[in-house]
Amino acid sequence: MTDETRLPRVGPLPKTTAETPRLPVALTRVVWFLWAVSLAVAGLRLSSSESWSLLGLFSVDGLTVVMWVVVTFFSGIVHSYSLRYMAGDSRFTRFFGTVFAFTLVVMALVAADSLVAFVALWLTMGLVMATLIGHVDSWTHARTAAAHARRSFVGSSALLAVSFATLWWETGATTVSGVASAEITPTGTVVFAVAVLLLAAMIQSALLPFHTWLLSSMTAPTPASALMHAGFVNAGGILLLRFAPVVTVDDGFMLAIVAVGGTSAILGKLLKTVQTDVKSQLGCSTVGQMGFMFMQAGLGFFAAAITHLILHGFYKAYQFLSAGGSVERKSPDGKRTVGQSTGIAGVATTVLTALAGGVVFAVATGEGTALDSGLLLAGLVVLTTMHAARETGRHTDLPAFLRYGAVPLLFLPAIAVYAAVYKLVEHALVGVPIVTVPTELTPVHVAVGAAFFVAYVVIESGVYRRSTRLYVTLVNATRPAAGTIVTTREEYNEH
Repeated sequence: MTDETRLPRVGPLPKTTAETPRLPVALTRVVWFLWAVSLAVAGLRLSSSESWSLLGLFSVDGLTVVMWVVVTFFSGIVHSYSLRYMAGDSRFTRFFGTVFAFTLVVMALVAADSLVAFVALWLTMGLVMATLIGHVDSWTHARTAAAHARRSFVGSSALLAVSFATLWWETGATTVSGVASAEITPTGTVVFAVAVLLLAAMIQSALLPFHTWLLSSMTAPTPASALMHAGFVNAGGILLLRFAPVVTVDDGFMLAIVAVGGTSAILGKLLKTVQTDVKSQLGCSTVGQMGFMFMQAGLGFFAAAITHLILHGFYKAYQFLSAGGSVERKSPDGKRTVGQSTGIAGVATTVLTALAGGVVFAVATGEGTALDSGLLLAGLVVLTTMHAARETGRHTDLPAFLRYGAVPLLFLPAIAVYAAVYKLVEHALVGVPIVTVPTELTPVHVAVGAAFFVAYVVIESGVYRRSTRLYVTLVNATRPAAGTIVTTREEYNEH
């Protein structure tokens, strides 16, 4: 008898007539009620351009209500999904309590005006997420992953506290709105504060080289992973927008944000190509997408960054919650599915559709029509459309003339919808000091654009697969923290 035949078999779950505990059901209903209330508050907020102050600690503006609607919606989906997914878990009620607590903390964070309250909520949000990562506390790997994430989040909070203390020392303001309205010049003290703030945002959003905590968190239950990738990692973008008046005080710093964002966006895509499991692929995808979000902020398009985190949240939540279906469709025969050849006509259609998409975006939003950083934003839309259109054409079983004839009919309206959402979000961010401030086009922007184009060609052509050294480097870069790697089936099945 081989070792394989001696492995324990996992059969169907036993049928049970036990009722679902009342608390998880009640919390699910409360979250959906909060979503309905958030929608009503958002409607009221759009009719006013002034922020609503609460106790001097919180301030409700356009960003607050937009994020309330998004956060409660994602949380409602996760709560509803978990009623069935987590059924039978010995910590069923505790899981729901933790997810609900996370929802409330995030809602408070996006409304926080006091610097002290903001740091406290930032830290609490990280600690609650670390608890979800280590939900199965009898599993050594989960405890190790939670501890690694907790250290990262505490470090991020400490950096944020240092940044806020420095800004307080420089401006005398004790609130986010006070710092935003202060007259700030790019002194050495301010640059230090902003640099430390950027590091805190990078850690929370898992940008390179701070991505290890995210790739080590695969021990989290799938609903928690969906909440993490669709919501938690977006905190970095929220932080940059809240302190946009400080971040934009120095053009060189804006270029630095573009550089770190672009690096994560490009390398995140490369790191994804060497992953062998669905959750790790999605994790590397999140690293890249958060890089895009930072880039948009660095280009001065903070509304575009918020739009990106919202749409990415919908996409990533769906990808995680449907991950089981994608695994089930994989063939177990070890053969790779090879996409269909595009051909000259397919390439031409893809390129023309991408260029037309860039024009549609520029005309609909007004970004990319002047000689400023908007050109790079429109260029990213072109490359993204080209990649998505090519993948759609290659992995469809329809005849070529139908596949590529449908590409422009599918993607051009999609880009128009994206542009409309972008303008809607921009309009909804009433009361936010800075939403869109395009920067002057510089050689750095040109270099970043060229790097994206080269990376696109390298990835699409498959040239990178010929380098063993590059493959090993990418695998090592995505290696989770020690003690979080599951090497045998029994290590997972018994939990």
